[in-house]
Amino acid sequence: MQAASQQSSAQAERASALSGQARLPGDKSISHRAIILAAAATGTSMIKGLLEGDDVLATINAMRALGTTIDKQDNGDWRVCGVGPMGFVSPTAPLDFGNSGTGVRLVMGLVAGAGIDAQFIGDASLSARPMERVLTPLRKMGAQAKASNGCLPVTLTAAPLIATSHVPNVASAQVKSAILLAALGVQGDSEVREKIATRDHSETMLATFGADITTTEEDGYYIAKLQNKTGPTDLRATDLQVPGDPSSAAFPLIAALTVPGSDVVLENVMLNRRRDGLIRVLRDMGGAIELLNERRSGGESVADLRVRHSSLRGIEVGSDIAADMIDEFPALAVAAASADGATHMAGLGELRVKESDRLAAIEAGLKANGVALEAGDDWLRVHGKQNGIAGGGLVATHHDHRIAMAFLCLGLVSDQPVRVDDTAMIDTSFPSFFELMGGLGAKIV
Repeated sequence: MQAASQQSSAQAERASALSGQARLPGDKSISHRAIILAAAATGTSMIKGLLEGDDVLATINAMRALGTTIDKQDNGDWRVCGVGPMGFVSPTAPLDFGNSGTGVRLVMGLVAGAGIDAQFIGDASLSARPMERVLTPLRKMGAQAKASNGCLPVTLTAAPLIATSHVPNVASAQVKSAILLAALGVQGDSEVREKIATRDHSETMLATFGADITTTEEDGYYIAKLQNKTGPTDLRATDLQVPGDPSSAAFPLIAALTVPGSDVVLENVMLNRRRDGLIRVLRDMGGAIELLNERRSGGESVADLRVRHSSLRGIEVGSDIAADMIDEFPALAVAAASADGATHMAGLGELRVKESDRLAAIEAGLKANGVALEAGDDWLRVHGKQNGIAGGGLVATHHDHRIAMAFLCLGLVSDQPVRVDDTAMIDTSFPSFFELMGGLGAKIV
Protein backbone atom coordinates (compact mmCIF):
# COMPACT_ATOMS: atom_id res chain seq x y z
CA MET A 1 0.00 0.00 0.00
CA GLN A 2 1.18 3.55 -0.69
CA ALA A 3 2.31 5.79 2.14
CA ALA A 4 -0.55 7.89 3.44
CA SER A 5 1.12 11.12 2.35
CA GLN A 6 0.90 9.93 -1.28
CA GLN A 7 -2.76 8.91 -1.24
CA SER A 8 -5.48 11.05 -2.76
CA SER A 9 -7.49 10.65 0.43
CA ALA A 10 -7.07 9.53 4.03
CA GLN A 11 -9.27 8.50 6.93
CA ALA A 12 -8.86 9.04 10.68
CA GLU A 13 -10.54 6.81 13.26
CA ARG A 14 -11.28 7.26 16.96
CA ALA A 15 -8.00 6.88 18.85
CA SER A 16 -7.01 5.55 22.23
CA ALA A 17 -4.79 7.72 24.42
CA LEU A 18 -1.95 9.39 22.50
CA SER A 19 1.47 9.25 24.16
CA GLY A 20 5.16 9.76 23.53
CA GLN A 21 7.50 12.51 22.34
CA ALA A 22 7.67 14.04 18.88
CA ARG A 23 9.99 16.63 17.35
CA LEU A 24 8.31 19.18 15.12
CA PRO A 25 9.62 20.04 11.65
CA GLY A 26 11.32 23.40 11.13
CA ASP A 27 9.12 26.48 10.99
CA LYS A 28 7.96 27.26 7.48
CA SER A 29 8.04 31.05 7.85
CA ILE A 30 11.56 30.98 9.31
CA SER A 31 12.76 28.50 6.67
CA HIS A 32 11.64 30.73 3.77
CA ARG A 33 13.33 33.78 5.28
CA ALA A 34 16.53 31.91 6.16
CA ILE A 35 16.98 30.76 2.56
CA ILE A 36 16.16 34.16 1.08
CA LEU A 37 18.42 36.21 3.36
CA ALA A 38 21.29 33.71 3.19
CA ALA A 39 21.06 33.91 -0.60
CA ALA A 40 21.25 37.72 -0.45
CA ALA A 41 24.18 37.77 2.00
CA THR A 42 27.89 37.86 1.31
CA GLY A 43 29.53 34.53 2.13
CA THR A 44 28.35 31.03 3.01
CA SER A 45 25.59 30.28 5.54
CA MET A 46 24.73 26.90 7.05
CA ILE A 47 21.09 26.26 8.00
CA LYS A 48 20.11 23.44 10.37
CA GLY A 49 16.61 22.08 10.81
CA LEU A 50 15.25 23.57 7.58
CA LEU A 51 11.71 22.50 6.71
CA GLU A 52 11.96 20.43 3.53
CA GLY A 53 8.32 20.80 2.53
CA ASP A 54 7.25 21.61 -1.00
CA ASP A 55 6.76 25.33 -0.26
CA VAL A 56 10.29 25.84 1.02
CA LEU A 57 11.76 23.70 -1.76
CA ALA A 58 10.06 26.03 -4.25
CA THR A 59 11.81 28.98 -2.62
CA ILE A 60 15.14 27.12 -2.77
CA ASN A 61 14.65 26.48 -6.49
CA ALA A 62 13.78 30.16 -7.05
CA MET A 63 16.96 31.30 -5.27
CA ARG A 64 18.99 28.89 -7.41
CA ALA A 65 17.37 30.33 -10.53
CA LEU A 66 18.41 33.82 -9.33
CA GLY A 67 22.07 32.72 -9.26
CA THR A 68 22.59 31.30 -5.77
CA THR A 69 24.33 27.97 -5.06
CA ILE A 70 22.33 25.97 -2.50
CA ASP A 71 22.92 22.34 -1.61
CA LYS A 72 22.05 19.85 1.12
CA GLN A 73 24.92 18.34 3.11
CA ASP A 74 25.24 14.69 4.13
CA ASN A 75 24.30 15.59 7.73
CA GLY A 76 21.02 17.20 6.62
CA ASP A 77 22.18 20.82 6.92
CA TRP A 78 21.75 23.19 3.98
CA ARG A 79 24.63 25.29 2.62
CA VAL A 80 23.77 28.59 0.95
CA CYS A 81 26.45 30.51 -0.95
CA GLY A 82 25.14 34.07 -1.02
CA VAL A 83 25.59 36.44 -3.94
CA GLY A 84 25.98 39.65 -1.90
CA PRO A 85 24.30 43.02 -2.55
CA MET A 86 22.84 43.34 -6.06
CA GLY A 87 24.37 40.01 -7.10
CA PHE A 88 21.17 38.29 -8.25
CA VAL A 89 20.63 37.59 -11.96
CA SER A 90 17.46 37.52 -14.03
CA PRO A 91 16.15 33.94 -14.30
CA THR A 92 15.90 32.30 -17.70
CA ALA A 93 12.46 30.78 -16.94
CA PRO A 94 9.46 31.75 -14.81
CA LEU A 95 9.86 31.24 -11.05
CA ASP A 96 7.32 28.56 -10.11
CA PHE A 97 6.24 28.74 -6.46
CA GLY A 98 3.68 25.95 -6.58
CA ASN A 99 1.32 26.56 -3.65
CA SER A 100 3.59 28.89 -1.65
CA GLY A 101 2.06 32.29 -0.91
CA THR A 102 4.86 33.21 1.49
CA GLY A 103 7.61 32.33 -0.97
CA VAL A 104 6.16 34.14 -3.96
CA ARG A 105 5.30 37.36 -2.11
CA LEU A 106 8.62 37.64 -0.30
CA VAL A 107 10.67 36.93 -3.41
CA MET A 108 8.69 39.54 -5.34
CA GLY A 109 10.01 42.10 -2.87
CA LEU A 110 13.55 40.76 -3.14
CA VAL A 111 13.50 40.79 -6.96
CA ALA A 112 12.06 44.32 -7.09
CA GLY A 113 14.93 45.61 -4.94
CA ALA A 114 17.55 43.60 -6.83
CA GLY A 115 17.00 45.43 -10.11
CA ILE A 116 16.35 42.32 -12.24
CA ASP A 117 13.54 40.90 -14.38
CA ALA A 118 11.46 37.90 -13.37
CA GLN A 119 8.09 36.27 -13.95
CA PHE A 120 6.26 34.55 -11.08
CA ILE A 121 3.84 31.64 -11.50
CA GLY A 122 2.17 29.04 -9.27
CA ASP A 123 -0.43 26.30 -9.15
CA ALA A 124 -4.18 26.87 -9.57
CA SER A 125 -4.70 27.62 -5.87
CA LEU A 126 -1.86 30.13 -5.62
CA SER A 127 -2.88 31.73 -8.92
CA ALA A 128 -6.25 32.65 -7.38
CA ARG A 129 -4.74 34.43 -4.37
CA PRO A 130 -4.40 38.25 -4.24
CA MET A 131 -1.03 39.74 -5.16
CA GLU A 132 -1.93 43.45 -5.39
CA ARG A 133 -1.48 43.80 -1.63
CA VAL A 134 2.26 43.32 -2.31
CA LEU A 135 2.47 44.92 -5.74
CA THR A 136 0.84 48.19 -4.68
CA PRO A 137 3.55 49.20 -2.17
CA LEU A 138 6.26 47.91 -4.50
CA ARG A 139 4.90 50.13 -7.29
CA LYS A 140 4.91 53.02 -4.81
CA MET A 141 8.65 52.41 -4.47
CA GLY A 142 9.04 52.50 -8.27
CA ALA A 143 8.71 48.84 -9.23
CA GLN A 144 7.42 48.00 -12.70
CA ALA A 145 4.91 45.16 -12.23
CA LYS A 146 2.25 43.54 -14.39
CA ALA A 147 -0.31 41.14 -12.95
CA SER A 148 -3.19 39.07 -14.30
CA ASN A 149 -6.25 40.67 -12.69
CA GLY A 150 -4.26 41.22 -9.53
CA CYS A 151 -3.12 37.59 -9.41
CA LEU A 152 -0.40 35.37 -10.88
CA PRO A 153 1.27 35.34 -13.31
CA VAL A 154 3.15 38.48 -12.26
CA THR A 155 6.02 40.02 -14.21
CA LEU A 156 8.54 42.38 -12.61
CA THR A 157 10.80 44.47 -14.85
CA ALA A 158 14.03 46.03 -13.57
CA ALA A 159 13.53 49.59 -12.34
CA PRO A 160 15.23 51.84 -9.77
CA LEU A 161 13.41 52.00 -6.43
CA ILE A 162 13.11 54.74 -3.82
CA ALA A 163 12.71 54.51 -0.06
CA THR A 164 9.16 54.37 1.25
CA SER A 165 6.93 54.74 4.28
CA HIS A 166 3.91 52.47 3.93
CA VAL A 167 0.82 51.67 5.99
CA PRO A 168 -0.62 48.34 4.74
CA ASN A 169 -4.41 48.15 4.49
CA VAL A 170 -4.36 44.48 5.53
CA ALA A 171 -2.56 42.91 8.48
CA SER A 172 0.00 40.81 6.60
CA ALA A 173 3.54 39.85 7.55
CA GLN A 174 4.09 38.92 3.90
CA VAL A 175 3.38 42.49 2.78
CA LYS A 176 5.67 43.95 5.44
CA SER A 177 8.41 41.46 4.56
CA ALA A 178 8.19 42.14 0.83
CA ILE A 179 8.67 45.87 1.42
CA LEU A 180 11.62 45.32 3.75
CA LEU A 181 13.26 42.90 1.30
CA ALA A 182 12.81 45.38 -1.55
CA ALA A 183 14.34 48.08 0.68
CA LEU A 184 17.57 46.07 0.94
CA GLY A 185 18.47 47.43 -2.50
CA VAL A 186 17.43 51.05 -1.84
CA GLN A 187 19.47 53.90 -0.39
CA GLY A 188 17.68 55.71 2.41
CA ASP A 189 15.25 54.75 5.16
CA SER A 190 12.18 52.62 4.42
CA GLU A 191 9.54 51.82 6.99
CA VAL A 192 6.33 49.86 7.39
CA ARG A 193 3.77 51.21 9.87
CA GLU A 194 1.26 48.57 11.01
CA LYS A 195 -1.98 49.32 12.81
CA ILE A 196 -2.07 45.67 13.85
CA ALA A 197 1.41 44.25 14.45
CA THR A 198 2.04 41.04 12.50
CA ARG A 199 4.65 38.31 13.01
CA ASP A 200 8.12 39.83 13.21
CA HIS A 201 10.30 37.01 11.85
CA SER A 202 11.67 39.17 9.03
CA GLU A 203 12.75 41.95 11.38
CA THR A 204 14.45 39.46 13.73
CA MET A 205 16.24 37.65 10.92
CA LEU A 206 17.28 40.81 9.08
CA ALA A 207 18.97 41.96 12.29
CA THR A 208 20.63 38.54 12.64
CA PHE A 209 22.08 38.91 9.13
CA GLY A 210 23.43 42.38 9.99
CA ALA A 211 20.83 44.75 8.54
CA ASP A 212 20.35 48.13 10.23
CA ILE A 213 16.73 47.60 11.26
CA THR A 214 14.80 49.00 14.21
CA THR A 215 11.32 48.38 15.58
CA THR A 216 9.32 50.84 17.69
CA GLU A 217 5.76 51.55 18.75
CA GLU A 218 4.47 55.08 18.21
CA ASP A 219 0.99 56.67 18.14
CA GLY A 220 -0.70 53.27 18.00
CA TYR A 221 1.51 51.93 15.19
CA TYR A 222 4.15 49.21 15.17
CA ILE A 223 7.00 50.55 12.99
CA ALA A 224 9.72 48.50 11.32
CA LYS A 225 12.41 50.68 9.73
CA LEU A 226 15.30 49.54 7.51
CA GLN A 227 18.11 52.06 7.09
CA ASN A 228 20.60 52.15 4.21
CA LYS A 229 22.86 55.19 4.56
CA THR A 230 25.26 54.50 1.68
CA GLY A 231 23.50 52.07 -0.66
CA PRO A 232 22.29 48.47 -0.82
CA THR A 233 22.53 46.52 2.44
CA ASP A 234 25.52 44.18 2.63
CA LEU A 235 24.14 41.28 4.68
CA ARG A 236 26.66 38.97 6.34
CA ALA A 237 26.47 35.20 6.08
CA THR A 238 25.10 33.58 9.25
CA ASP A 239 24.64 30.02 10.51
CA LEU A 240 21.11 29.31 11.76
CA GLN A 241 19.10 26.66 13.61
CA VAL A 242 15.45 26.76 12.50
CA PRO A 243 13.04 26.27 15.44
CA GLY A 244 9.99 24.01 15.25
CA ASP A 245 6.86 25.24 13.50
CA PRO A 246 4.01 26.24 15.88
CA SER A 247 1.54 26.01 12.98
CA SER A 248 2.49 22.35 12.51
CA ALA A 249 2.43 21.81 16.28
CA ALA A 250 -1.23 22.84 16.25
CA PHE A 251 -2.38 19.44 15.01
CA PRO A 252 -0.76 17.03 17.48
CA LEU A 253 -1.48 19.67 20.11
CA ILE A 254 -5.26 19.66 19.62
CA ALA A 255 -5.23 15.88 19.20
CA ALA A 256 -3.54 15.42 22.58
CA LEU A 257 -5.94 17.86 24.25
CA THR A 258 -9.07 16.16 22.88
CA VAL A 259 -8.26 12.42 22.83
CA PRO A 260 -9.02 11.07 26.35
CA GLY A 261 -6.02 9.90 28.38
CA SER A 262 -3.42 11.54 26.14
CA ASP A 263 -0.07 12.79 27.47
CA VAL A 264 2.34 14.00 24.78
CA VAL A 265 5.56 16.06 24.63
CA LEU A 266 6.10 18.15 21.48
CA GLU A 267 9.74 19.15 21.17
CA ASN A 268 11.36 22.32 19.81
CA VAL A 269 8.22 24.50 19.36
CA MET A 270 8.79 28.19 18.58
CA LEU A 271 6.96 30.55 20.94
CA ASN A 272 7.23 33.89 19.18
CA ARG A 273 4.64 36.19 20.80
CA ARG A 274 3.05 36.82 17.41
CA ARG A 275 2.78 33.09 16.66
CA ASP A 276 1.64 31.60 19.99
CA GLY A 277 -1.98 32.77 19.87
CA LEU A 278 -3.38 29.23 19.64
CA ILE A 279 -1.52 28.14 22.77
CA ARG A 280 -2.85 31.15 24.68
CA VAL A 281 -6.41 30.52 23.51
CA LEU A 282 -6.32 26.79 24.30
CA ARG A 283 -5.00 27.54 27.77
CA ASP A 284 -7.91 29.96 28.26
CA MET A 285 -10.21 27.10 27.21
CA GLY A 286 -8.73 24.94 30.00
CA GLY A 287 -6.04 23.15 28.01
CA ALA A 288 -3.21 21.58 30.03
CA ILE A 289 -0.16 22.87 28.14
CA GLU A 290 3.11 23.04 30.06
CA LEU A 291 6.27 24.73 28.79
CA LEU A 292 9.46 22.73 29.37
CA ASN A 293 13.13 23.51 28.67
CA GLU A 294 12.51 27.12 27.57
CA ARG A 295 15.41 28.48 25.50
CA ARG A 296 16.45 30.59 22.47
CA SER A 297 17.12 29.24 18.98
CA GLY A 298 17.62 31.17 15.74
CA GLY A 299 16.82 34.38 17.58
CA GLU A 300 13.43 33.02 18.69
CA SER A 301 11.96 31.72 21.96
CA VAL A 302 11.59 27.92 21.91
CA ALA A 303 10.24 25.32 24.37
CA ASP A 304 9.05 21.73 24.57
CA LEU A 305 5.30 21.43 25.21
CA ARG A 306 3.80 18.81 27.49
CA VAL A 307 0.16 18.44 26.45
CA ARG A 308 -2.44 16.38 28.32
CA HIS A 309 -6.07 15.59 27.64
CA SER A 310 -8.26 18.35 29.02
CA SER A 311 -11.93 19.23 29.40
CA LEU A 312 -12.09 22.28 27.16
CA ARG A 313 -14.73 24.99 27.51
CA GLY A 314 -16.05 27.37 24.89
CA ILE A 315 -14.84 30.98 25.02
CA GLU A 316 -14.87 34.25 23.09
CA VAL A 317 -11.83 34.62 20.81
CA GLY A 318 -11.53 38.30 19.91
CA SER A 319 -10.29 39.78 16.67
CA ASP A 320 -7.31 41.29 18.52
CA ILE A 321 -5.61 37.90 18.61
CA ALA A 322 -6.46 36.80 15.06
CA ALA A 323 -3.16 37.96 13.51
CA ASP A 324 -1.24 35.94 16.12
CA MET A 325 -2.86 32.65 15.03
CA ILE A 326 -4.33 33.20 11.58
CA ASP A 327 -3.04 29.85 10.28
CA GLU A 328 -4.27 27.96 13.34
CA PHE A 329 -8.01 28.63 13.13
CA PRO A 330 -8.77 25.32 11.35
CA ALA A 331 -7.15 23.53 14.30
CA LEU A 332 -8.94 25.74 16.85
CA ALA A 333 -12.31 25.11 15.19
CA VAL A 334 -11.77 21.35 15.49
CA ALA A 335 -10.75 21.69 19.15
CA ALA A 336 -13.83 23.85 19.76
CA ALA A 337 -16.02 21.03 18.42
CA SER A 338 -14.93 18.95 21.45
CA ALA A 339 -15.39 21.74 24.01
CA ASP A 340 -18.21 22.31 26.46
CA GLY A 341 -20.31 25.15 25.06
CA ALA A 342 -19.86 27.59 22.21
CA THR A 343 -16.59 29.13 20.98
CA HIS A 344 -16.96 32.38 19.05
CA MET A 345 -14.06 33.44 16.80
CA ALA A 346 -13.88 36.96 15.33
CA GLY A 347 -11.62 38.75 12.85
CA LEU A 348 -11.38 35.85 10.40
CA GLY A 349 -11.71 37.74 7.12
CA GLU A 350 -8.14 36.88 6.06
CA LEU A 351 -9.13 33.18 6.04
CA ARG A 352 -11.17 33.89 2.89
CA VAL A 353 -7.98 34.42 0.83
CA LYS A 354 -5.68 31.66 2.10
CA GLU A 355 -4.87 28.46 0.14
CA SER A 356 -8.64 28.07 0.01
CA ASP A 357 -11.57 30.00 1.43
CA ARG A 358 -10.65 28.45 4.76
CA LEU A 359 -13.65 29.81 6.61
CA ALA A 360 -16.05 28.21 4.13
CA ALA A 361 -14.02 24.96 4.19
CA ILE A 362 -14.10 24.84 8.00
CA GLU A 363 -17.85 25.47 8.02
CA ALA A 364 -18.57 22.76 5.43
CA GLY A 365 -16.27 20.22 7.09
CA LEU A 366 -17.76 20.66 10.54
CA LYS A 367 -21.32 20.45 9.23
CA ALA A 368 -20.49 17.29 7.29
CA ASN A 369 -19.48 15.68 10.57
CA GLY A 370 -22.45 16.73 12.67
CA VAL A 371 -21.04 19.80 14.42
CA ALA A 372 -23.46 22.70 14.92
CA LEU A 373 -22.22 26.20 14.05
CA GLU A 374 -23.02 29.61 12.65
CA ALA A 375 -20.70 31.65 10.42
CA GLY A 376 -20.51 35.11 8.87
CA ASP A 377 -18.17 36.97 6.56
CA ASP A 378 -15.43 37.17 9.20
CA TRP A 379 -16.61 35.15 12.20
CA LEU A 380 -17.40 31.61 13.28
CA ARG A 381 -19.31 30.20 16.25
CA VAL A 382 -18.82 26.49 16.98
CA HIS A 383 -21.13 24.64 19.39
CA GLY A 384 -18.99 22.04 21.10
CA LYS A 385 -20.06 18.58 22.26
CA GLN A 386 -17.85 17.03 24.92
CA ASN A 387 -19.98 13.87 24.84
CA GLY A 388 -19.10 13.02 21.27
CA ILE A 389 -18.99 14.13 17.64
CA ALA A 390 -20.88 12.14 15.03
CA GLY A 391 -18.21 12.18 12.32
CA GLY A 392 -18.71 9.99 9.28
CA GLY A 393 -18.33 12.84 6.80
CA LEU A 394 -16.15 13.39 3.76
CA VAL A 395 -14.30 16.72 3.93
CA ALA A 396 -13.45 18.67 0.79
CA THR A 397 -9.98 20.12 1.44
CA HIS A 398 -9.82 22.43 -1.62
CA HIS A 399 -6.09 21.65 -1.88
CA ASP A 400 -5.50 23.18 1.57
CA HIS A 401 -3.01 21.37 3.80
CA ARG A 402 -4.29 22.86 7.06
CA ILE A 403 -7.89 21.87 6.34
CA ALA A 404 -6.76 18.30 5.64
CA MET A 405 -4.72 17.97 8.84
CA ALA A 406 -7.33 19.64 11.05
CA PHE A 407 -10.15 17.32 10.00
CA LEU A 408 -8.00 14.22 10.28
CA CYS A 409 -7.55 15.28 13.92
CA LEU A 410 -11.35 15.60 14.23
CA GLY A 411 -11.64 11.95 13.20
CA LEU A 412 -9.55 10.91 16.22
CA VAL A 413 -12.43 11.90 18.56
CA SER A 414 -15.47 11.21 16.35
CA ASP A 415 -17.94 8.33 16.69
CA GLN A 416 -17.45 7.48 13.01
CA PRO A 417 -14.26 7.90 10.93
CA VAL A 418 -13.65 11.20 9.15
CA ARG A 419 -12.27 11.13 5.61
CA VAL A 420 -10.55 13.97 3.72
CA ASP A 421 -10.53 13.96 -0.07
CA ASP A 422 -6.85 14.86 -0.60
CA THR A 423 -3.65 14.70 1.43
CA ALA A 424 -0.89 15.22 -1.16
CA MET A 425 -0.58 18.94 -0.33
CA ILE A 426 0.27 18.20 3.33
CA ASP A 427 3.85 17.88 2.08
CA THR A 428 3.89 21.66 1.47
CA SER A 429 4.27 22.30 5.21
CA PHE A 430 4.41 19.06 7.22
CA PRO A 431 6.00 16.17 5.27
CA SER A 432 6.29 14.03 8.43
CA PHE A 433 2.66 14.53 9.56
CA PHE A 434 1.51 10.93 9.10
CA GLU A 435 4.67 9.45 10.61
CA LEU A 436 4.58 11.80 13.61
CA MET A 437 0.88 11.30 14.33
CA GLY A 438 1.17 7.54 13.90
CA GLY A 439 4.09 7.46 16.31
CA LEU A 440 1.88 9.04 18.98
CA GLY A 441 -0.83 6.43 18.42
CA ALA A 442 -3.19 8.12 15.96
CA LYS A 443 -5.14 5.92 13.54
CA ILE A 444 -4.86 7.61 10.14
CA VAL A 445 -4.87 5.42 7.03
